[in-house]
Amino acid sequence: MRKVIFPLTAVLAALFAAGCASQEQKLGRGMDNTYEIVRMGELRRSVEQTAVFDSPGEGYTTGFVRGLDRSLARTGIGLYEVVTFPFPPYTPVATKYLSVDPVFPESYKPQLIADPLFKTDTYSGFSGGDVAPFVPGSRFSIFDN
Repeated sequence: MRKVIFPLTAVLAALFAAGCASQEQKLGRGMDNTYEIVRMGELRRSVEQTAVFDSPGEGYTTGFVRGLDRSLARTGIGLYEVVTFPFPPYTPVATKYLSVDPVFPESYKPQLIADPLFKTDTYSGFSGGDVAPFVPGSRFSIFDN
């Protein structure tokens, strides 16, 4: 019995040490993309980019439709990656018009949440960062320099 325990322990240690980083990345990427329908980053970015580069009047019509299309496509890709994360290939799903990572409008740069966990200030009790980044359209930051 003792002759079996050491090789079994060595095999289990090797399995845990090897990890599954590619599967975790695929699952995380899929969850980020699935959350796009709630986050609406593609929609806000398309409205902004259309209003700036095409014409201000088209931003809320053409930009909205284009952004909705891109949001639904990103959500579909995310659902696919979440369902198939245990199986290869682990590379991102390639599309011609969607980037691998979720996008934000150019006028918004995400920061850490305004929470004492990330930025502590023991003297005043306040910290900087986004107040509610999970709420679509929330761009309120405190102590933004």
